[in-house]
Amino acid sequence: MRPPETAVLLLFCCLSASGCAVSALDMAPERPDRPWTPATTPQGEIIAGEPGVSNGPGGYVLPGNPALANGLPAPPVDPAKVYSLADLVDLAESTNPTTRIAWDDAKKAALAAGIVQSLYMPQITAAGLTGWQSGGVRSTVTGLGSTSSGSLTGNIGAVSMNWLLFDFGERVAVIDAAKQLSVVSNIAFTEAHQQVILAVALAFYGSSAARAHLASARQSLTNAETIQAAAEDRYKQGVGTVTEAAQARQGTAQAKLALVEATGRAQDAYLALLTAVGVSPTLKIKVADVSGRRLSAASAAPVDAMIAEALARRPDMQGAYAAEKVSAAKVSAAEAEFMPKVFVNATGIYNEGNLNVATIPGTGNVPATLNVAGPRWGGSVFGGFAVPVYDAGARAALLEQARSDVDAAAERLERIRQDAVRQIVLAQNALHTALQSYSASEALVAAAQKTFDSALNSYRSGEASVTDLHLAQTNLLQAKNASADSHAAALSAAATLAFATGALGEAPK
Repeated sequence: MRPPETAVLLLFCCLSASGCAVSALDMAPERPDRPWTPATTPQGEIIAGEPGVSNGPGGYVLPGNPALANGLPAPPVDPAKVYSLADLVDLAESTNPTTRIAWDDAKKAALAAGIVQSLYMPQITAAGLTGWQSGGVRSTVTGLGSTSSGSLTGNIGAVSMNWLLFDFGERVAVIDAAKQLSVVSNIAFTEAHQQVILAVALAFYGSSAARAHLASARQSLTNAETIQAAAEDRYKQGVGTVTEAAQARQGTAQAKLALVEATGRAQDAYLALLTAVGVSPTLKIKVADVSGRRLSAASAAPVDAMIAEALARRPDMQGAYAAEKVSAAKVSAAEAEFMPKVFVNATGIYNEGNLNVATIPGTGNVPATLNVAGPRWGGSVFGGFAVPVYDAGARAALLEQARSDVDAAAERLERIRQDAVRQIVLAQNALHTALQSYSASEALVAAAQKTFDSALNSYRSGEASVTDLHLAQTNLLQAKNASADSHAAALSAAATLAFATGALGEAPK
């Protein structure tokens, strides 16, 4: 093919490729104010790269994809079993996506460290080339012009090796940084599990408090019905009034409304618990009741005694410490970029034909193969070094950037340390407050129950009004709810304190 024809062919190919790129706009919606209906397979999956229909009949509603219609897979649960907090935590650790995502990240970081270690090994590449070459020469002798041309064909096979022998510690620093990043990911894996345990524990205690509210609402309805029966009995005996009977019926209606609301809150809390576990919200399981669990102040140890141990154990502290080491290793790698690199290169070739090339081009991650020109077969071995001389300050800027990262990592570690101390103190204070509130609420429940019982007896004997009785009933309900809330708050505060100190390795005892 003559050179003009070759140029025309190349120009035609370039223009064709440009037209293909512009035509890809057909895959986008035609207008910003019209709906887009995608082209789908018979199964309902959107076909990638296929133009859709603008202003279709479905409006701004996508067609359903049956492959996405399945809900969360149901874990193996025993419908007859009553699940404790420890059981729910075990279930969450195997079903919650958070733990699997953290596990996958840890595996990727470990594999990345393994890939970096391959820098110590030589790179061996096998390459082959087959082709055709042509060329022409025009010469002028004694005023006469002549043109000669020729072509070359053949095949070339080559095996090359490149091996970096010495780099003044750059690879050591890069590998150390990769290993520290693997440590960071492993720590994040542990922290993810602690977060899941805390989330399940808090949801479990919240569900327990909501069920305690529901039980109090049921008892309150029973009490309201008792008051109504007493008021109606007094009215029938002629010692009560119509107003008292109406007030009693109003109290029963209010108690029924409160029961409906308490039932809804208990259901919401149950759904929140299933969400924290990571299972389908439609799953039906029996959950253990811990509303009667005794609380102990033994866990309320002096805060100063636990801060030092907590700082050394918290995952975020250890992760920030490892990240600081990553930054330090990157500084060492950046400093090594200023030093020479000592390498060895070896190539073996076999040339079948008369092609005349110096390099087999590389593709993808495969480097180019050099030193392939020569006789029918041959080989070469070279050793050398490369010294960076001038790069317009790029290496110096990268080094300063790495040093800045070290400073930032140290400041980040200090900030996490301050936040950790603050969280521990707050969690300890919350635990103290919750324990004291629960102790006070228990006394309040006992007093409120006694007041209600006394008011009911007095009302039946005509010594108290129905208003006093309803007030006693309301105070009793509030006292029971306060007791349930403070009980759950104390358990939640204990779990939060364990998390803040990095000690939440399993379900709270």
